[in-house]
Amino acid sequence: MKKISTLAAAAVAFATPALADYPERPIQIIVPYSAGGSTDLSIRLVAESLEKHMDGATVVVRNQPGGGGTIGTSAALHGRPDGYVLGAAAQGPLGLAPHLGGTDYTLADADFIGLFARSLQVLVACADAPFSDFDTMISYAQTTPVQVGNSGAGGANHISAEAFAKAADIQVESIPYPGSADARTACVGGHIDAMVASPAEALAASQAGQMTPIFVMEDARIDLFPDVPTAVEKGVDFTWSSWKGLIAPKGIDAAILASLRSAVEQVATDPEFVKKMTDMGELVTYEDADTFAQRAAHDSETAAGTIEDLGMTGMNN
Repeated sequence: MKKISTLAAAAVAFATPALADYPERPIQIIVPYSAGGSTDLSIRLVAESLEKHMDGATVVVRNQPGGGGTIGTSAALHGRPDGYVLGAAAQGPLGLAPHLGGTDYTLADADFIGLFARSLQVLVACADAPFSDFDTMISYAQTTPVQVGNSGAGGANHISAEAFAKAADIQVESIPYPGSADARTACVGGHIDAMVASPAEALAASQAGQMTPIFVMEDARIDLFPDVPTAVEKGVDFTWSSWKGLIAPKGIDAAILASLRSAVEQVATDPEFVKKMTDMGELVTYEDADTFAQRAAHDSETAAGTIEDLGMTGMNN
């Protein structure tokens, strides 16, 4: 390690023998999705940067897709707690899936290392929608359900739309599609009223006159859409974003865990890493282990209530 944080240094004082030989073999990061997706590509950049910031480390990425990300997440959380098996932390399999059932883990089984990126979300009005801004949407949705497309029942954008509707006390009718591309096609074609989109796809579609951004799911406006409000400023206490980070199984030696946390901080603040991620369309945002854990717990709690309201709790058991 080129540089160790105060936390890591304190841990070293109590556990020098464990850290002295670490890492002596390759560190494996399990990605719970197929190669080539945004999580996979991001983790490969993380692995490359970790090798740079951890002297002598070799970091390899292992893709273990299936079950909407739950198979790989389970493998990571049930790995040996020795610092050589880590997991890519994604919101769906970690924060949402345990409430839907069929997982052999919960959020409590993870030790959080750090968050390095977030994917922001924007609710957009589709072609021919009966509203064009936040206020007219709320007014419409108080009497008529807004048809909101999503990329699959129980997924992050399904839950976020339903959670917002609950917070705003409005009506929505969620329309599931096989994937985000199908939902986007339906939106552009005017077959649904709205959908949750990434800022990048919302910008391109709005510039083409195909969608109209209604609000950003952040607590403050974003540079890409300076004229688009947040739900918070409109009086609805709701924020939501997908996230990417690193987790580990419980029980790793404190000094090793602290050194990994320090390394992720260095990665997320490395200008070279930030540029590569930004060029890929990712928003690099560093959060330490405690802050990341709090975010995950908040999202999990929000999802739990929404999933229960939808009658989907334990549906995969």
